[in-house]
Amino acid sequence: MKIVIVGGVAAGGSAAARARRMDDTAEIILLEKGSYVSFANCGLPYYLGGEIPNRDSLLLVRPELFRNRFHVQVRLNNEVTEIRRKEKTVLVSSPEGVYEESYDKLILATGSEPIVPAIEGAALENIHTVFTIDDVDAIMSKLDNGVEHAVIVGAGFIGIETAENLVKRGIPTTIVEMKSQILNILDPEFSPPIEAHMKDAGLEVRLNQSVKAFRGENKVEEVILSDGTALPADLVIISAGVRPRSQLAAAAGLEIGKYGGIVVNEYMQTSDPCIYAAGDAAESRHMVTGKPVSVALAGNANKQGRIAGSNAVGGRLRYQGTLATSILKIFDLTAARTGLTEREALANGLDCFSVFIPAPNSVRYYPDAGWMILKLTALKDSGKIIGAQAVGDKGVDKRIDVIAASIYAGLTVYDLENLDLCYAPPYSSPKSPEILAGMVASNVLRGDIRLVLPYQLEQFLKETNAELIDVREIPEWNAGHIEGARLIPLDELRKNPEQLDKSKTYAVYCGVGKRAYDACRFLTQHGYDVFNVTGGYDAYIMDV
Repeated sequence: MKIVIVGGVAAGGSAAARARRMDDTAEIILLEKGSYVSFANCGLPYYLGGEIPNRDSLLLVRPELFRNRFHVQVRLNNEVTEIRRKEKTVLVSSPEGVYEESYDKLILATGSEPIVPAIEGAALENIHTVFTIDDVDAIMSKLDNGVEHAVIVGAGFIGIETAENLVKRGIPTTIVEMKSQILNILDPEFSPPIEAHMKDAGLEVRLNQSVKAFRGENKVEEVILSDGTALPADLVIISAGVRPRSQLAAAAGLEIGKYGGIVVNEYMQTSDPCIYAAGDAAESRHMVTGKPVSVALAGNANKQGRIAGSNAVGGRLRYQGTLATSILKIFDLTAARTGLTEREALANGLDCFSVFIPAPNSVRYYPDAGWMILKLTALKDSGKIIGAQAVGDKGVDKRIDVIAASIYAGLTVYDLENLDLCYAPPYSSPKSPEILAGMVASNVLRGDIRLVLPYQLEQFLKETNAELIDVREIPEWNAGHIEGARLIPLDELRKNPEQLDKSKTYAVYCGVGKRAYDACRFLTQHGYDVFNVTGGYDAYIMDV
């Protein structure tokens, strides 16, 4: 058995190691067109900022390890230029010349490539992507010589991480995003608090702006925006997303999917059963929708590579699909998601609902307790959990991981409210944010409470002619409240509910939703038509 793997890094390296572990007699050759067989893509921005001080730390696995430990031939700077399926060979361009290599099974781990928009002046010097070791070497050379102004084009993962690390180096930095929000992988209401935090940290943010041109004599000097603004810049980072590197597969006649990735089945086989594909180059199946998606994440690439390597030597491992679970550090904030956002769920025609849970990441009395806002999305008919998003400080990763596992297991909000999770004051609360989310969502499905989403409140008030009631205390009201609301502290309302009119509809809010829930419960039982603004004032001001 002869296995040829095209591409290294996460998917190719995982495929090679797994194939060897499962078959110690197979001949395994890994062909990598670059100079490094495996490096930490996700660590590149942190090397630029000095968080990772040693460049060699980014080089995860060297060819010598593959050779000595796994008896895998690694050939660097060997680019596969053609797949000859009929002959079961690949054509390879190397420093020594062009040659042909035969295979019994072929694994394509060609990865993805950064999208560089066709912008006037894009060929000027000091315009880079952050994608490879060579990229960061070139950027570090510029940083070492001094940078006065940097512009980041695109507010996705790499753009934000790079912007943060440049700011930490003391470089005035502007991030430009053509869409109306930061991090399009989250629902829009999470953008304002993230944007505010980034600005507080010293990062300039320009939304709803595209780049019209780069200007300069040989080297970039200015970035011209769509509104005519000229931003000074002697360093530009393009972070406009990535796309699957599937040209080699397409030229060989393999099936390519809607998003430009190689179509594979659950065994990571392509339309040619002797050829497998894994990682960013391959399309995945979303666990919630069952539809193909293109997800460029290291976790997916490692799992898919492992499956492809195992099956290429006769295994029958199955890839279960992806939830696109992802996380991002943004200065002192963390943003994470799993499954579908509410926007994605609605776009897929799912009849769903969402709840907001602003909650502490530990008990409130514990020193340095922080906060997060968690949004949980579930199906209306069954309560099946389909997605979650969170922004906050400590503990966001734990909450999203718990919900990711819940989605994978097919759990409902009724299961979530009954999970037995660890608790001690430094780590969580007896009712942790994800359990609270399950409780609130279960209350909705049981008919115990009716909710209004914060960003839908204005439209709800118009459509129902409802009156907005704030049940917080006077100091909280004075610190900030929703315009048009009427203040009736909960205890006062409890003593005298008759001050409300049973012929009217009311929307009730408090700080995070709990006191409003208490108000809604007793008012409902006394014949009042009431709705709870889920997440309360804390969730409402996210989108202000």
